[in-house]
Amino acid sequence: MATFDVHVIIENKPGISDPEGETILNDLVLKGTHSVISKIKTAKMLKFTIKEKDKKSAKTKVQEICDELRIYNPMVSKVTIDVFDA
Repeated sequence: MATFDVHVIIENKPGISDPEGETILNDLVLKGTHSVISKIKTAKMLKFTIKEKDKKSAKTKVQEICDELRIYNPMVSKVTIDVFDA
């Protein structure tokens, strides 16, 4: 068994409002310090460390855990799972 770091990034799907990102963007615009930035999207990242036989198994197991625990709402959230050697 190998050890892997698995990053799960949960963000809103396109078209779903992101009040936190909009607030951060508005603060930058009001301050006038970073006018080159036109959009900010926020996301949540979960970091797992897991022992599995390979990267594919690690990704599948973490996906199952996220689905089982309902960590995200598939109707409004986009999930990206990346696996790295620990």
